[in-house]
Amino acid sequence: MQSAKLTPESMLHIYYLQGRIAKDKKIVNKNYLGTWEEDEFSFVFFLQEAPDAIEALIEEQKDLVLLDTYQMTYEQWQGGKIEPRQIGGFLVVPPWFTPPAEEPSTVITLDPGVVFGNGLHPTTRDCLQAIEITCAGGKVETMLDLGTGTGILALAAIKRGCIKAVAVDYNFLACRTARDNVVLNEMENNIVVINSQAEIFSEIPTDLLVANIHYDIMKDIIRSEGFLKQKWFVLSGLLTSEAAKVEEYLAGLPVLILQRWSQDGTWHTILGITATA
Repeated sequence: MQSAKLTPESMLHIYYLQGRIAKDKKIVNKNYLGTWEEDEFSFVFFLQEAPDAIEALIEEQKDLVLLDTYQMTYEQWQGGKIEPRQIGGFLVVPPWFTPPAEEPSTVITLDPGVVFGNGLHPTTRDCLQAIEITCAGGKVETMLDLGTGTGILALAAIKRGCIKAVAVDYNFLACRTARDNVVLNEMENNIVVINSQAEIFSEIPTDLLVANIHYDIMKDIIRSEGFLKQKWFVLSGLLTSEAAKVEEYLAGLPVLILQRWSQDGTWHTILGITATA
């Protein structure tokens, strides 16, 4: 259970470990924020130095190796100042800010914790714009958010009129963060957050599939039978060569690409519609 709370002034103490922490291992420390796992590595976050907690963890789980330690501000970790941001028609607001009452935009309260997905990344911004386009006609009632991160895209879809969303992420910390944001926005009846492999859920037919995710998973999603059961799709998180491969494969399917986004010639997002729409 996460007990420590982040503020813009927080200093993060990060322990970079080789290996994944066993699910039955509990880190008991009042300054513990959570663990981000990537491939076979773990990043363990604290608000204060915690060498004793890490030493105890490694002593219990012999396959873990401490590779490095880092110290940085919370804003450095998130890649910029954490403040209200206008992203298209959405105003993304940290929980410690109160949005102006006269603000006409749709407000999303978002606490990113130590998870990526605060709206700063270009693929997140492009996905938000794509969600506004697809939801504009009022016909998107169900949504799949694969690789949900903080849950920002599922939140945006519900804010734009979608009724039900399933938000999936393989990373447990991402799911916990997304669930916290669902509660912050009082959307518990609209969004279900699931800790699982994204590919499994691509079989569920919905009005809108959004996958802002690694290409290694994306290629399996677009090759699944369930992909053509989706009406709209947004595929993002793609580098130039990966986007080219995705478009080459889509060219052989009964789908129509409606819009493409390319940020700095590096990150690509694809919006399309299938024959089922």
